[in-house]
Amino acid sequence: MTLTKTLGPLAFALAAGLLAASPASAQTKLKWAHVYETSEAFHKWSVWAADEIKKRSDGRYQIDVYPASQLGKENDINQGLSLGTVDIIISGSSFAAKAFPRIGVTYYPYTFRGPEHLLAYTRSDIYKELTAGYEQKTGNEIVATTYYGTRHTTSNRAITKCADMKGLKMRVPDVPAYLAMPRACGANTTPIAFAEVYLALQNGTVEAQENPLPTIEAKKFFEVQKHIVLTGHIVDHLNTVVAGGVWKKLSEADRKLFTDVMLEAAGKATQEVAARERELAAVFRSKGISVTEVNTAEFRDTVLKNVPFEQFGYQKADWERIQAVK
Repeated sequence: MTLTKTLGPLAFALAAGLLAASPASAQTKLKWAHVYETSEAFHKWSVWAADEIKKRSDGRYQIDVYPASQLGKENDINQGLSLGTVDIIISGSSFAAKAFPRIGVTYYPYTFRGPEHLLAYTRSDIYKELTAGYEQKTGNEIVATTYYGTRHTTSNRAITKCADMKGLKMRVPDVPAYLAMPRACGANTTPIAFAEVYLALQNGTVEAQENPLPTIEAKKFFEVQKHIVLTGHIVDHLNTVVAGGVWKKLSEADRKLFTDVMLEAAGKATQEVAARERELAAVFRSKGISVTEVNTAEFRDTVLKNVPFEQFGYQKADWERIQAVK
């Protein structure tokens, strides 16, 4: 047997092995999960980001987006990052705070003056410090932050001041900071999964809930509520989080690719949410819904007087640093 014939199969096997191991030829499949409707900006721009990462990586990454709690409720998908059942999520810092309490200070009512203040915070040193603390605790990487909307109250009862909420049966997410304003004003809060809120309002299990105007529109809460009260108690946001196990395997170039695309998607979703938000008070009024402005300073002062930062594991110094961001 000639040397050429002997080496032929061996060379072929080596070449095939190298080809299979080559990152350029292998496709990595990832799952991106969230709890929002397909009609919402967060889904639309997640799908765009998944497609864009596939394009810019020449098909090396295939990312499938699972909306509307398909892979679990918000607690589930946050835990899924560590369990390996999901690879990327969009979720609020309130859930990140279960692992690293300090990051949840952004959910203390009336922390942000508006969306511009929130976006300025995402460029600040305190943002870098808090996201790094979460990353060190969990191994997961917060890559981008999207404006979710300013949270307002919907109710079957007219509300013009904080005390009007006394005894109100109100759905609030099962996150301590969300409970602060309603409880300070005397509401009886009930945690109900996001996917079940419409039915709970419809059948009277609860009489009120709180969410941004675009969410009130997307989830059709206005169909089962008579009043929208512009309490503006939390300027909310979502983080795009990549599981630590996935992030560690990415090359520096791919980390940059993911970051660039996810930041762009977050920026586009933010613009879309803010633009829709500006239109919605008039839209709801045209549907015969009462939309009421209130003195938010009175609500804020009641919260500050009655709700200590420390009970949530927050640090007032962090809150003051955010307040100082221009």
